[in-house]
Amino acid sequence: MTKYVIFSFFLVLIYPLGVDLYLTGLTAIASDLNASEVTLHHAFSIYLMGMVSSMLIAGWCSDNLGRKPVILFGTLIFFLASLSAGLSITEKQFLISRFFQGSGSGFCYVVTFAILRDTLTEQQRAKVLSMINGITCIIPVLAPVLGFIILLYCEWSMMFYLMGAYSLLVFIFCFLGIKETYHKKEIKNKKVNLSVIKPTTDSFFTRYFLSRLLISCLGMAVILTYVNISPIVVMQQMNYSTGEYSILMTSLAMISMTISFLMPKILMKYRYKHILSVGFICFGIGIIFLFIGKKSDMRWFFITFALCGSGFALLFGIIMSQALSPFSQRAGVASSVLGISQLSFSSLYIWVMGWIEVSSINMLVVILFISCIVGTLFLCFPRFTEQKKVKYNV
Repeated sequence: MTKYVIFSFFLVLIYPLGVDLYLTGLTAIASDLNASEVTLHHAFSIYLMGMVSSMLIAGWCSDNLGRKPVILFGTLIFFLASLSAGLSITEKQFLISRFFQGSGSGFCYVVTFAILRDTLTEQQRAKVLSMINGITCIIPVLAPVLGFIILLYCEWSMMFYLMGAYSLLVFIFCFLGIKETYHKKEIKNKKVNLSVIKPTTDSFFTRYFLSRLLISCLGMAVILTYVNISPIVVMQQMNYSTGEYSILMTSLAMISMTISFLMPKILMKYRYKHILSVGFICFGIGIIFLFIGKKSDMRWFFITFALCGSGFALLFGIIMSQALSPFSQRAGVASSVLGISQLSFSSLYIWVMGWIEVSSINMLVVILFISCIVGTLFLCFPRFTEQKKVKYNV
């Protein structure tokens, strides 16, 4: 079991590595490719588009072909796309490569959660998923430093070669050291009545799954909204330099990472309901500090940013583990549905708020407020969203 947990940590890092590592070299890339930095910033959106496009395919394939073939395919795609990006001589080639990088990372991201569903109990899964949130925070912390060092001694293309080398190592790890974790269970006919907790036919339309899906989407929207508005607020409105902004974001990521790594101990001491309550309270207090910052010193916003990361760290592992728990036979598709919904909902929210010209801070206020309301209803009416006990024959 430990080997699969460690492998999942390595596998999930492919996604943030593709997002953060190249950002330090954006100016150099734009210069070499004769492209504007604004255009190359679209590479992030294109990366996410590639990721979303592959997620549903990855879920179906992992439930029908197995987890291992999907991992091997995803890491191979990411490897080839990384080489292509590093060798790019035109803007078009670079953006196409970014799309396929996203596609490869989408395959890997989905199967990470499916493997954990196959190998861990719900309580173990909640702890590991919380730690995965901390693991993904490592890349935003280290990427600026690593990127700076690479640019001191090498060309920007080395960043993409490094991404490719990492995915190749994961490919080798999977090929040589990981066995298939998914085996379709044959249900034999037995005349035995059992009373167990089981959702009807692994349905995606149960209140239990949909409630967790909604909360996970809101939590992801909080994080992505905060990340999306932070450069506007910090560098444009508060006039911080790029270096000061990097230090600030690194510090905030370390807070979230610390809480994520402490989650296994927290989960052993406190009930899920209490932990979730604290997470939603963090969002609520964050709203208060946003209003304080608007009326006085804008540096109060930093407390809200820290609370967004902290609240999400408290919620993520528990909610994702519960959402996956009913799906013994369709964990791959369930992971796909969760991933696609989270990214699509967050992107749509940010786009709609921008389209109707909501200010950056108010954009964060709205999503925090909605999350608090939904979270309060979720905690106050647990019977409405719990799994039902049903009798069935096997």
